[in-house]
Amino acid sequence: MQAHSSSPSLKVQVMCEGIRYSDALGAAALHSMPNYYPYRFKAGEHDPTGKGTATIPYLINLRDGTEIRILGSGDSPWHVEGDREHGYVLVDDRDGRSVPVEFEPLRAWMTQTTADGLPFPQAGVTTHGDMLVINVAPGCEYFLHKENGHSMRCAFCAYGAPDERTAHLGQKPGQVEIPQRTLERMREALDAVTDQTEIRHIYLVGGSLTDWRMEAERFLPLARFVKQVNRRGIPVALGSGALPDDCLEQFRREDLVDYVCFNLEMWSEPLFAKVCPGKNRYVGYARWIASLETAVRLWGRGRVYSAMVAGIELEPEHGLDWEQAARTALEGAEDLCRRGIIPIYSLVWPVGGRDRPDYHERIRHYFETLVDGYRDIRRRHGLEVQEGFMCHRCAYMQLECDVDRAQDAAAA
Repeated sequence: MQAHSSSPSLKVQVMCEGIRYSDALGAAALHSMPNYYPYRFKAGEHDPTGKGTATIPYLINLRDGTEIRILGSGDSPWHVEGDREHGYVLVDDRDGRSVPVEFEPLRAWMTQTTADGLPFPQAGVTTHGDMLVINVAPGCEYFLHKENGHSMRCAFCAYGAPDERTAHLGQKPGQVEIPQRTLERMREALDAVTDQTEIRHIYLVGGSLTDWRMEAERFLPLARFVKQVNRRGIPVALGSGALPDDCLEQFRREDLVDYVCFNLEMWSEPLFAKVCPGKNRYVGYARWIASLETAVRLWGRGRVYSAMVAGIELEPEHGLDWEQAARTALEGAEDLCRRGIIPIYSLVWPVGGRDRPDYHERIRHYFETLVDGYRDIRRRHGLEVQEGFMCHRCAYMQLECDVDRAQDAAAA
């Protein structure tokens, strides 16, 4: 992380500082996987579209395979030059350095449809790099509930409630079962994706149910179906919420998944309760960690993970400076690794586009401190992110795989 030109260092900079719009970036969007969030021109910024927004690519790929999610920012010192024929470069206005880049391509499956005419991107599959994410029930029921006037949804989350936006998947509030038609459409999309590109990881996710046993009743048949149709034997990770012990034992008994990742999101019970009120209310902090520990007992050390949001603690309502936030996160990394649980830290961007004049500098200091310290913790506990779960070619907002790879290369 200390080397100015290393891929992990560049990745942190670009994720924290974003990329400014340029004609080249706009042209790249025509042949690249589109970003889920459009570029929003700031006041006074030159807007060649005249619309205030523009479609931009989703992911940058460096020549060594490092993947970087793109944050559009009119204040960024970075911009893209070049074209498809001659290649693109990412340019830093501050010192003029340029880095050759490519963009995640717009693959054929993204414009194809199922047998009954549903576009594959709406069939419950997405990709980033060589990971395929299956999400056939994205509506989260935490969005439907309030306690004392406060929403139970996680503070950083953009999933949304099950509503008309999930109707094409057949998802309805309170309904546990995933319709067979939805599963068959997903299978068609899965086959198309794996025929057209190398997929090395499959990740099962979805919106949460307020009853963790009902959540298991949703994910068990999903995992069974995926096992049947996963004709290439790609490793599968269970990304549900925490589940009861007997349900986890059922997953293990049937050998349905290779890895488990129950997203605790935040270390420390007070922060967990603030940031993830639904998870705290309906499952509970201690019970969530206990479920992860059960998974370690069943699957073994190195096969159990927890995604953590890195940077939400810097929002002013939590009252932490970046040093305190990094210290708390590292304490959590130490504790989780001691239990055989491997946290994976994903950089979070400012909530709701809030204006934070010093945000990028603070979150960069925080994230670099966390990533460097966490690398040493993993090594001390003999834990590494296994290739079947995640690698640097799919870690689009995470640094663990990139840092370990860079350090191994330096030591060789």
